[in-house]
Amino acid sequence: MGKVERKQRLEGLSEKIFLDRYAWKDADSNNAKVGDVVLVLTKDDPKFPTKEVGEIVERNGRIVTVKTRSGELVKSDVEKLTLNIEKTPEEMWDRLSTAMASVEKTPELQEEWAGKFRSILDDWKLVPGGRIAAGAGASEELTLFNCYVIPSPKDSRGGIMQTLAEMTEIMARGGGVGINLSSLRPRRAIVRGVNGSSSGSVSWGGLFSYTTGLIEQGGSRRGALMLMINDWHPDVEDFITVKQTMGQVTNANLSVCVSNSFMKAVKENLDWDLVFPDTTDPEYNDLWDGDLDKWKAAGKNVIHYRTVKARDVWRTIIESAWKSAEPGVVFMEYYNQMSNSWYFNPIICTNPCGEQGLPGWGVCNLSAVNLSKFYDEKNHDVDWEDLATTTRYSVRFLDNVIDKTPYHFPENEANQKNERRVGLGTMGLAELMIKLNIRYGSPESLAFLDKLYGFMAREAYLASAEIAGEKGSFLAFDTEKYLMSGFMKNMLETYPEVGEAIRKHGMRNVTVITQAPTGSTGTMVGTSTGIEPYFAFKYFRQSRLGYDEQFVPIAQEWLEAHPGEELPDYFVTSMDLSAKDHIRAQAAIQRWVDSSISKTANCPSDFTVEETAELYEMAFDLGCKGATIYRDGSRDVQVLQTSKKEDAVEEVAPAVEVATTPEANVVTASPAPQAPTKELDKQYKKRPQVLRGATYKINTPFGMAYITINDLDGTPAEIFLNVGKAGSDVFAMAEALGRVCSLFLRYGDHGEKVELLIKHLKGIGGSGAIGFGANRVESIADAVAKALETHVLNNAHDDHLPAPIAATLELEDFNEALNAELKASVPVATSTDDGHGGHGAHNHTSASRDLCPSCGGASLINIEGCKTCGNCGYSRCG
Repeated sequence: MGKVERKQRLEGLSEKIFLDRYAWKDADSNNAKVGDVVLVLTKDDPKFPTKEVGEIVERNGRIVTVKTRSGELVKSDVEKLTLNIEKTPEEMWDRLSTAMASVEKTPELQEEWAGKFRSILDDWKLVPGGRIAAGAGASEELTLFNCYVIPSPKDSRGGIMQTLAEMTEIMARGGGVGINLSSLRPRRAIVRGVNGSSSGSVSWGGLFSYTTGLIEQGGSRRGALMLMINDWHPDVEDFITVKQTMGQVTNANLSVCVSNSFMKAVKENLDWDLVFPDTTDPEYNDLWDGDLDKWKAAGKNVIHYRTVKARDVWRTIIESAWKSAEPGVVFMEYYNQMSNSWYFNPIICTNPCGEQGLPGWGVCNLSAVNLSKFYDEKNHDVDWEDLATTTRYSVRFLDNVIDKTPYHFPENEANQKNERRVGLGTMGLAELMIKLNIRYGSPESLAFLDKLYGFMAREAYLASAEIAGEKGSFLAFDTEKYLMSGFMKNMLETYPEVGEAIRKHGMRNVTVITQAPTGSTGTMVGTSTGIEPYFAFKYFRQSRLGYDEQFVPIAQEWLEAHPGEELPDYFVTSMDLSAKDHIRAQAAIQRWVDSSISKTANCPSDFTVEETAELYEMAFDLGCKGATIYRDGSRDVQVLQTSKKEDAVEEVAPAVEVATTPEANVVTASPAPQAPTKELDKQYKKRPQVLRGATYKINTPFGMAYITINDLDGTPAEIFLNVGKAGSDVFAMAEALGRVCSLFLRYGDHGEKVELLIKHLKGIGGSGAIGFGANRVESIADAVAKALETHVLNNAHDDHLPAPIAATLELEDFNEALNAELKASVPVATSTDDGHGGHGAHNHTSASRDLCPSCGGASLINIEGCKTCGNCGYSRCG
């Protein structure tokens, strides 16, 4: 296969991401000359810099003038330029295909596979992981692995410093790092060598986090760190809540490693022991590595620190996740039961985005098949043949990365060549499903996901077995033990031919499939990221390249082709789905993923703590290896937002510090100060014991409304509403409207608040109106606006009357007292016996009305013991 010459044009943010992160760089920006396409730094902010793409139109010494894509002229020093050797994706694809084929044994094989690799890179069918794209064939220094897990630190100052040095070295070369802190002794544990006590595992996690924030990777992003702790560790509760204290851990993602026995204790409300090895054991320093089961199996002593209720720890996890989307949960014992490396290399931690569980010194080796490119328009189906070919070639592409990448630690090289772990994933799933008219999250979609990802897993495993027949299996391969993993048992039930191929040829890679988030690469390519649905069809993205408005092309194209119509229901966004639909989709895909998945269950802002607990437990029950939620607005800064910055409403909930995660869809980017709750209290006007005002009687479409407005310092400060019967929907909504108006009026010193409230309430209409001309009342809200206008006018003439009922009552006490006083004076619909077994007429005009659940009209009244709608005939007997 020869090179494909079709030109790929990138625009906007796609071009910016390509040039900033993945194109081959010129190390010396002083080489910049007129005519070069460059990235110029236009806002030098340490957290949120802004870069723009442009062409150099003038150079005087070190100062250049760059004309950006928007036509703006920017003067800059050359040191603030990103100068690239590659300008187009084709140039990058040529580099990558040649580099990956170079490890083949003969020139003939190198030429063959360079052509095959180039064919799947073309048109973004295979999108290599970021480190591969940036480094392969461009640098002998940059690692081609995205992320690493390093062994848990030795429990000593020297061991901690060694881990810090290893982490720093990996991050400086472009890799993210995962560290499990469970090997470090808990807070206040005795340190005999210095006759003192330990500051605890969490404090050392703060050191790793702080260092991560100092490391720039290629000038475009900071290092990425995952910190984990096991559920038995005495510091687990401190770890869960650490981000609720400012400044302790600001540059790391957090997850708790949860065991099956802990989940059993949660479900059965059992006690849970928090323990740690006996640090006085003479072999402690040599043997202890964070693996408690191995320590116990060696007959070593374990110190009991305290007993807690498992549900209390679980509740702490859930509440923290509800507040700030952290910590995540990894079901680590289940993960190891399913892992193909269960018999020789236990999983101890995940990478920073959570999709790749790894042993100590393990690495992520990632790329993604772009599913949006495999729609067969003619047959309205997946192009299964092309997908099979691309999947098989992609496995070899990733396997060759293992032999091509530079290794900076001999331990990484030894581990990776022992197990040859690769992670082929996907992007563009949501776009493919839209093309197929399948609604993400529907029962139909779950069956489709099972078919699609089962097919890809089958092809990937057959490819790995075929490579093993040619090049040999990974060194630790043991046929029978390998086929005993939880994942392989499931695979062989559906695809027995995979087992036959492995028994015949062996297996080249211990794992083959990983579902990474692909946030940056997916955005560059212009498709949906990872396995996620689209966040929105129009949104704003905050990144280290700036603040960009994004449109989803497939939705835009549909709307242009169908003017005046709404998008069909199979155009679904992450917030359209229920959180449980997110988890069901994750579980359907997890069945065919031998590693794990980066997936966020998006939840609305009013999602409750109880619903969060139910969701996490559902994830465990359905066989997910982990779970992460994001409740809309629960973090102070979001990478993806559906409104502009200037349109966003300020949050007054306490802000929680979180970390920047590379390529994740929903992350935060900087720590935020704690919300000024004391200042808010100062701005809220406390209610004195006595307020005076007036009560206004206004007829509304829902019946007679009694609106009491009380004054504080000469202006309206609270509103009480009484409409309809106690217990009705109208009564409840009227009460709520009064409370919200009162809170608004008593907060802050804004002098025009009353006028603003009138402006926004006046003229709001419902299903009916009452009155004519100036006396026409459209709704209860409109009645409040009219009462406020009258009250302001009365205040100006000083002729309003006091409201004795409300003079000494708090908001909570008002309704009961007012209802008692109005009971005799408000006309209600009654029936009377006329002496002949019949009934007298009802006073319908004065009857209080309620909302009809059928037609929505304000026309539900009591007739002979039934609530009946005079508009549509609906009846609800009670």
